[in-house]
Amino acid sequence: METTNIKENPKRAKAAQPAAKKGGKTVGHVFATIGITLLLVLVLVYGALFVLFRGPSSSISRILTLSLNETSAIYWIPNLFLPQAEIDEILAQKDVSQSEVTNTDLIQIGAGSVSTGDGSASAPAEDDGEALSEFALADTDGDGIVVEEVSGPMFRGFMMIVQDPSRLMLGTPNAYGDTATGLTIYEMVEKYDAVAGINAGGFYDPDGTGTGGIPDGLVISEGELVWGSHDAEYTLVGFDKEHRLIVGTMTGQDALDLNMEGACTFGPSLIINGVAQNEDAPHASGVNPRTAIGQRADGAVLLLVIDGRQVSSPGATYDDLVDVMLEYGAVNASNLDGGSSSMMVYNGELVNTCASVVGPRPLATSFVVLPQ
Repeated sequence: METTNIKENPKRAKAAQPAAKKGGKTVGHVFATIGITLLLVLVLVYGALFVLFRGPSSSISRILTLSLNETSAIYWIPNLFLPQAEIDEILAQKDVSQSEVTNTDLIQIGAGSVSTGDGSASAPAEDDGEALSEFALADTDGDGIVVEEVSGPMFRGFMMIVQDPSRLMLGTPNAYGDTATGLTIYEMVEKYDAVAGINAGGFYDPDGTGTGGIPDGLVISEGELVWGSHDAEYTLVGFDKEHRLIVGTMTGQDALDLNMEGACTFGPSLIINGVAQNEDAPHASGVNPRTAIGQRADGAVLLLVIDGRQVSSPGATYDDLVDVMLEYGAVNASNLDGGSSSMMVYNGELVNTCASVVGPRPLATSFVVLPQ
């Protein structure tokens, strides 16, 4: 029988290739495109950072170094561009010696004017010769709390004024230790049946993975030393049994001798006894989300949170915090933990914008506002 040679059509042969092989090439092209795009982005970011760190402006390099150093996760970036000696020189400017401690005699609780809830203000309960009525704010809902928006050249944030300082207390989780976990600000507020709260002291946070179970420094809760040492020296912030805010550097025993009811470790102190602590020289700090607490001479408590790491609000410096606290009449004030921990909750709602990409972080301490 005669056989016929049939020439294979190359187009049909190509079409007959396995679909999996064609799909594999497509996926490979997608991953290659993504990889090249990411590489280009990394090159652009590295180039931009190189210009900022090594460019002609030493002030930009300094602010960027300080800002990144204040983070838990990306503090190492300046080491990619600057020698360690230069970084150490910049960070050495952050060391602030503050030996003065609050003089509680300057706080006369109830001496200021009190908002009546209808937009007017009553006369001061006491008159020590210095009118405080300029700080009276309308408490339209009568809950003793006023929240105002604040802003500056590089930031926006919120100031909460609590007229009655006896409503403030230091919030803590149920336990501390290696296996313990802190509470988010929502959980802190719920635990104490509070109406508002902010984050307070720092906590062990290696590379941004901390769980809030190990506080930095000292913690005094309900008049008892629950974390830290009697003999070691700390930069503290907290309230005594008379509801007066005390800030400054002291030992744990010093704090107990001052009858501190609740206290945590953080700083720097911003204002002590009416004197701004950057009066002689600016505080060395970067631009970041911030939280701070202060008290007026009439006892009203000032809770401040600043948004950061946003296009509309890169953040604030320590000096910015001083300016805002002075504007609101603070006699004593301290910086608190900031960054992705900076949060303010009021009536179950988040007041500011949380900088954490994973949402509210577990905290070691907080300042909460109890109901009237």
